[in-house]
Amino acid sequence: MTCEEAEVLLHALIDGELDAGHAREVEAHMAGCAHCAALMQEYQEIRQAMAESDVQYKAPPELRRRIEQALPQPQPQTNVQPPPNRRAVLRGFAMGSAVSAIAATGLVAIVLRNDDAQRIEAEMVSAHLRSLQAGHLTDVISTDQHTVKPWFNGKLDVSPPVIDLTAQGFTLIGGRLDYVDARAIGAVVYRRRQHVINLFVAQTANTERRAAQTATLQGFNIRRWSDRGLNYWAVSDLGADELAEFGEKFEGAMRANKEG
Repeated sequence: MTCEEAEVLLHALIDGELDAGHAREVEAHMAGCAHCAALMQEYQEIRQAMAESDVQYKAPPELRRRIEQALPQPQPQTNVQPPPNRRAVLRGFAMGSAVSAIAATGLVAIVLRNDDAQRIEAEMVSAHLRSLQAGHLTDVISTDQHTVKPWFNGKLDVSPPVIDLTAQGFTLIGGRLDYVDARAIGAVVYRRRQHVINLFVAQTANTERRAAQTATLQGFNIRRWSDRGLNYWAVSDLGADELAEFGEKFEGAMRANKEG
């Protein structure tokens, strides 16, 4: 195992995401590599410092006031026990028992949607990292889109679009099946110089086009967008500008194919 391969897997090792075989390989490499061992020590110290510091988000008083106002007002009743006061309900909400009552206000729904999007992005980065391990990048190896796209037929409900962007500087190298959010999705793999781009594609019930957004997680850039009933996530260690260029070239080619 080279230092470059080990460095990619260090975060996965410290988070307990590697299988036993790859974990042993990384640990064996670190035993003979002072550079990677020092890097692992640095990551562990950062992790420990974060665990010991108070970095949890604290909701502002204004949010608490808005939630209290959104709670149902108790109504006087006879021959029954008095309803719990709003503070008691709020305490229940903190434990998860009043989520359904507050979801109607839209406040919790927004938080849940944001958290879900962040969780999916984290899973995409983990899938990208797994693909960089030896033998995991592609199930079908080809620079021919007419070979890669048919390979997905019958393996997914909807085959991901496969576009040849070699002339635009992004070389198609193959595709594979991956698993994100407990379901199978397609991954179309491109290369820009020495950088791998995983384009994850999943079906969605929403057919509206959603403009591209870019996020950064664990040093990787993620460009996500939606179009014609498909969600796209392009993940790479490419710079955000080059990943944006990839997304624009891909969407442009898709539009050209539709018009043609």
